[in-house]
Amino acid sequence: MAKTRRKATRKTEPEGDMRAEYDFSKGVRGKYASRFSSGMVVTVVLDPDVAEAFPDSTAVNEALRVMAKAGSRWSKPRGKKAG
Repeated sequence: MAKTRRKATRKTEPEGDMRAEYDFSKGVRGKYASRFSSGMVVTVVLDPDVAEAFPDSTAVNEALRVMAKAGSRWSKPRGKKAG
């Protein structure tokens, strides 16, 4: 009786918290990216102590817009540095 050869499987150690049974070998990078750019709603879960500060999603969005506007003032380049 002839021996059959099995195809060698490549085993790699999982990195970080990734489970060994997850297989992304047939994954497609950016498959759903267009949905996000087209205005898809993204759900964000707030910690309970943060959620207490906001009565609804409108209040959260207003606070984030204020923070984003304030942050953009400091992130703009202010000319060349001497050096």
